[in-house]
Amino acid sequence: MAEEDTLRGRDSEDGSQKLSGDTPRNTSLEQVAKPVHEQSPLLSPTETGHEEEEGLIEDGQVLEDDPLDSFQETKSLWYMILLTVSLGGLQLAWAVELSNGTPYLLSLGLSKSLMALVWIAGPLSGALVQPYVGMLSDNCRSPWGKRTPFMVAGSFATVVSLLALAWVREAVGGFLGLFGADRESQGVKVTIIVVAVMFVYILDFAINTVQAGIRAFILDCCPAHQQESANSMASRVVGVGNIIGYVAGFTDLPKFMWFFGNTQFKVLCVIACLSLSSTVALSVSTIRERDPRTEAEAPKRKGGLISFFKQVFSSIRQLPPQTRKVCEVQFMAWIGFFPQLFYSSSFVGDIYVQPYLEKNRNMTPAEIDELYEKATRVGSFALLVYAITSLATNVLLPFFIAPTYDAPSSAASEGSQKSYTTRIDRMLDKLVIPWLTLRRAWLCSHVIFASCMFSTLIVRSVGGATALIGIVGVSWALTLWAPFAIISAEISKRDALRRSREQNDDGLDKSSDDQAGVILGIHNMAVATPQIIATIGSSIIFRFFQKPRGTPGDRSISIVMAAGGLSTLVAAYLTSRIKDEIELPEGTVEEGRAVRGSRRSGEGRGLIRAGSFSGL
Repeated sequence: MAEEDTLRGRDSEDGSQKLSGDTPRNTSLEQVAKPVHEQSPLLSPTETGHEEEEGLIEDGQVLEDDPLDSFQETKSLWYMILLTVSLGGLQLAWAVELSNGTPYLLSLGLSKSLMALVWIAGPLSGALVQPYVGMLSDNCRSPWGKRTPFMVAGSFATVVSLLALAWVREAVGGFLGLFGADRESQGVKVTIIVVAVMFVYILDFAINTVQAGIRAFILDCCPAHQQESANSMASRVVGVGNIIGYVAGFTDLPKFMWFFGNTQFKVLCVIACLSLSSTVALSVSTIRERDPRTEAEAPKRKGGLISFFKQVFSSIRQLPPQTRKVCEVQFMAWIGFFPQLFYSSSFVGDIYVQPYLEKNRNMTPAEIDELYEKATRVGSFALLVYAITSLATNVLLPFFIAPTYDAPSSAASEGSQKSYTTRIDRMLDKLVIPWLTLRRAWLCSHVIFASCMFSTLIVRSVGGATALIGIVGVSWALTLWAPFAIISAEISKRDALRRSREQNDDGLDKSSDDQAGVILGIHNMAVATPQIIATIGSSIIFRFFQKPRGTPGDRSISIVMAAGGLSTLVAAYLTSRIKDEIELPEGTVEEGRAVRGSRRSGEGRGLIRAGSFSGL
């Protein structure tokens, strides 16, 4: 009651206030939305002491976007492209490491038994680096923004480590040669391997730093009602990066780009470095973050490793309700996705070689190597189909998805609607399938993925296997889009509420709520940790079912992928427990407070679609 009296007192001081675009500038979000207090469902359930809420907002307590906040204005297509283009450059760096890293390390003399210890660096760095970088960036007070310094520093470290890895043989051999060491000696070869592995770990840590910064950068610079559109655009950019990477892998690059290096791996590393540095520079130079110096400083926390883990566990307990459920889904889903990502090409390749192995059981080692080289190219073609399907899904599916959040109802936004809405936009809006929310599409994608994984046990033709991997591209597209969109929308609204509290209290209120960086970092832990579990589980299955290379009848990869499908069915069930934003009647005003329904009319959806996809 005291809080409501305070609001009425402000109304009496300011005179009659309209709940529209002409709201006075000193009107805060708390004056145009239902008062937020300790029981607000926007706050963590552990802070309120009550049971977890099913949705982001309940019972009409939908937070209205601040019409005076330029970051909440509907953004155009080109803004979305510039905002997310850096993910495309980053994807090329990932593609180079994942697709060519293993053959390159084997060429240096690293044994297969030690390879698993090297590639465990990816999940480990994802589980540790991203939460830590998220915490650091949340507390960053740089005039360039919270995320930009980490994006730039991480990109620089990625470029250095990629180039050092590509030329490690020449660099280490040349350095030791200054002291009279023979480049062909065993000691020099071992040193080259050790240094190469060191740079692999540095590369994984650097890439995760860039990724943590970019994901938080996208969330911070995009309005709450366009988070689905922004993450859809991000997944498209990733799809383009994948296709470019696969096409580059097919091409004999040293023949055409000899000036970048004399091997395929060297040229790919240079291309990835140029792509990453140019796209990150384009994003940070054209998209400006908020100045963190204008916000209240976060409460000071102790440094050190123990303090870091304590804060991580505390943040996990305080996760927002929707984000918590998404992390649960991701944990189960990635137990299935990890084998599919790493073994799809081998699955298709094994099917390709089976008829040849059965016809000729006395092939020489050289003939077997040649056969598996052809199988690798066949498997790579399946991955290209997979990447094209994923990109096509990310381009087309958003036109059929019903956006969860409406655009702001302020006068400024209405003006933007008049500027953006065209006949084509209205035609595109008719394509929306009302019941097909992003959450439901994500659920369907899990079922599709599990069905394809189970089908690997019975498919025996290369064409059928290629089709299965191509269909999985639909699920991969939703995996790159849906979880980030759901989490980003919730965090964006929480951040808007936090800024309104700080503004209303003249910057004296130092909120203890976790911000975008640490929450996205915890989400990445939910993605990275199951990859370690999947690696161990796959090794156990291979231990019992794998046959020697060149022996017909090996179906161990199919068993591993089918086992991943079981965990994805659990993920589908967990996705069904995530609630879409509660539908409310047409926007109402209650006791002088603005209340906005999640799907009040088609106007908000049209504005979102116009701002995000016009000109596509």
